[in-house]
Amino acid sequence: MQIALISIAFLISVLCAGVMGFAIQRGATCTVAAVDELVARRGFRRLVALLEASLWVTGGLLVAQWLHALPAMPPGYPLSAWTVVGGVLLGLGAFVNGACVFGAIALFGSGRWAQILMPAGFYLGCLTIPYVFAPPLPEAVPHGSPVFQAPVWLAAAFLAFVAWRLLRPLVSVPAGNAGSSLLGRIREALTSRVWAPHAATAVIGVTFLFTLLLAGAWAYTDLLAALARGMANDVVARSALALALLVGAAWGGWSAGRFKGTRVTAAQAIRSLAGGVLMGWGTLLIPGSNDGLILVGMPLLWPYAWAAFFTMVLSIAAVQMAVKRVRTALPTAS
Repeated sequence: MQIALISIAFLISVLCAGVMGFAIQRGATCTVAAVDELVARRGFRRLVALLEASLWVTGGLLVAQWLHALPAMPPGYPLSAWTVVGGVLLGLGAFVNGACVFGAIALFGSGRWAQILMPAGFYLGCLTIPYVFAPPLPEAVPHGSPVFQAPVWLAAAFLAFVAWRLLRPLVSVPAGNAGSSLLGRIREALTSRVWAPHAATAVIGVTFLFTLLLAGAWAYTDLLAALARGMANDVVARSALALALLVGAAWGGWSAGRFKGTRVTAAQAIRSLAGGVLMGWGTLLIPGSNDGLILVGMPLLWPYAWAAFFTMVLSIAAVQMAVKRVRTALPTAS
């Protein structure tokens, strides 16, 4: 009976990972895209949507603790200068690649084959970091997350927020317009080529939460980092979840008619490989990549995770603005 329950829990986790990949592709979820929106159009919609994913995980963890269903959580780490250096490298790597670890999944789901070299570069970066940097081994903080010291009423408030988000489509349906029912809107979302950022990140946050509760921390970047250091456990299960993530992204691209294989150019291959190396270095220095930061570290309110993420954002923004100025000055110089 226990084996059957474990199998059912794992199958649900695989399904959630697939849906998460689907949402990443349909929402074009990427920190690089969010920063580009901020720099080019002074828009915060994508960046706020990424933070909303953290909110969904935080609220879900509070409810899980309330229901005594909370598994062991990943530890937190102290904030140090290495955290900032890691955040800078993470941002530079994402810029070079043209997408963060989320965005690479979204682009792969559209048939951008060069993005498969990003995880290869990421693994190479994790392998080579001892030869490039000499950071001390990160020591977990001795205390638990401050989230779990929160009063019970916050869990109840989060459930009220969830109810509002689910019932709002029904309340806002115009009289006599049955085609705009909740089921109709769900059907429309599944067939829509592009999702609104907040809708995509809400799905990402909820599906990741369920996999976290059922299967533990499993981010594919964490798996690659652990494999490079020879410290990986549950490799088969975590690999299956990562594969489900890719399949979900591919399904999202194919079902939207956007899965069109593109030729891998030497320039893009080098960019993806080099970007992956930089992100691998940054991840081990922080420690944590932007998927783990947004969906684990930030929901648990660890200061190092918030500092690393916003250092990454500022790094991407700085490089984007510098490139824009150089391109603007080139015609004048000529």
